[in-house]
Amino acid sequence: MKFKKVVKMLLSCVLAGALFTGCGGDNAEKKDTDAGKIKLGMITRLNASEENFGEFLKKVEDTLNVKIGSHNPVFFDSLNQMQMALQSEQIDEISTYRSVARYMIAKDPNFNVLKDHSLEFIDSFCFALRDDETELRDSLNMVIEEMQSDGTLDRLTKEYITDISTEKDPPAVELPMFPASGTIKIAVTGDLPPLDFVSTDGKPAGFNTAVLAEIGNRLIKNIEIVEIDSGARAAALTSKQVDVVFWSIIPVSEIIPQDSDKPDGVILSNPYYKDKIVHMIFKEEEQK
Repeated sequence: MKFKKVVKMLLSCVLAGALFTGCGGDNAEKKDTDAGKIKLGMITRLNASEENFGEFLKKVEDTLNVKIGSHNPVFFDSLNQMQMALQSEQIDEISTYRSVARYMIAKDPNFNVLKDHSLEFIDSFCFALRDDETELRDSLNMVIEEMQSDGTLDRLTKEYITDISTEKDPPAVELPMFPASGTIKIAVTGDLPPLDFVSTDGKPAGFNTAVLAEIGNRLIKNIEIVEIDSGARAAALTSKQVDVVFWSIIPVSEIIPQDSDKPDGVILSNPYYKDKIVHMIFKEEEQK
């Protein structure tokens, strides 16, 4: 029974971490025809496992003789769109990361993490590159290992996530500029504070940008931020509009093989950060 419960939680994690191609603006207005299912808001991600997701779901159910699928995913191109949909009751819950949830709650206490939600899975953050960029991948891995060993990643996590002030937007980060060096173009959504944020005046900020700045300084490379909708990152990568996109690795098990959510032609760096997936609701406090 315990194993079955774990698998149910794992599938929820897959829904939260799998890389689909839906359009949030259109899907948000569709009515859920499956009675009793929870409409779960999720950020649109890179295209990977949607083609075989039905086969995977059937395999889980047949293997463990359990019925899964209490959530219907509804995709959005930005966190802001998803928050508004939750507030207007177009969806019932949203799936996001614990660090983002803490930031949202600090900004608006009407947002709440589901206390009784049994999801206990963690995504690993890394970089995705085209498979012909092995040299760049190896360089990123080298720097990530250095930053882990010397405590830099722990320091940046504390500064930009653990101890971040919510009284104002995440602080802007100065990106390195080396006139005689090459440039790494990296796609960001700018819409996932405190992890990933671009201010209204176009200044990149947040934890991921701080990590990129450190990487650029260590590699002596220019870092160019390309702000792009989440669902467009795959096309930006394959068309060589950018060299790198942020990626999250879902937990792996006997049922979920390694790289099951990685499209063909893509290679991944080593992880540089991990964060727990949580579900959130919006419940407006009654006026006293």
